Amino acid sequence: MNHPFSLGHRQSPATARNVGAAFLAAALMGFTFATAICCPAAAEEEEAIEIELPEGYFGGTPVDYFGPNYEKPSYKPRPPFMAPKGTENVAAEKDVSSSDLDPKAGSLEFLVDGDKSYSHDSLLRLADGHQWVQIDLGEPHRLYAFLLWHYHQKERVYFDVAVQVASDAKFTKDVQFVFNNDHDNSAGLGVGKDKEYLEDHRGKLVDLKGVTAQYVRLYSKGHSTGYGNTYVEVEVFGKPVE
Repeated sequence: MNHPFSLGHRQSPATARNVGAAFLAAALMGFTFATAICCPAAAEEEEAIEIELPEGYFGGTPVDYFGPNYEKPSYKPRPPFMAPKGTENVAAEKDVSSSDLDPKAGSLEFLVDGDKSYSHDSLLRLADGHQWVQIDLGEPHRLYAFLLWHYHQKERVYFDVAVQVASDAKFTKDVQFVFNNDHDNSAGLGVGKDKEYLEDHRGKLVDLKGVTAQYVRLYSKGHSTGYGNTYVEVEVFGKPVE
């Protein structure tokens, strides 16, 4: 007896159609599998994010600080930061909260108002000691970078700078450190591996590598010339989660 698929067997038109459909489906599945292996989806198109730097202040006395975790400053121009097309500052004019309910100068809105001037009229100053500010981005975003200005009228090194992201305002869900230069755990958040750095008008840019979050919290604990905690501006570059 010939096998139904053999050449010697006369097939009915219906059987022939079913066999042809089976072979076609198998061929298409093989093509799809080969395409998935050989030809992965194209990477998302990238472009340089737009960063507007404030005017630099080049007066004052150079900082006299040589801590064990200090990264010597580089005055070379910062290269463009590439991110998926459409990435923008998603922190602008968003809600801000803080561990200090009564700032010593300025208001919490200063953190995200777009004013990056070194003028004292643009400065948010919190109480001494370990303090934090927090930005609610309004909805989950895929985040690619943050840019932080503490103070850039004089050279300073801020201590125990740490940045966390999370899915909830109380920072209990999906909490991740994206920066931490507390090398000796003096702030009690854990030992960080990042370096202390000198503040200037370019701000501190950190790659967030596409982490997903709705809330961003920034810690500090004084600086090389005092105990206060100041902020000029924070920008967070990302895109809403689709």
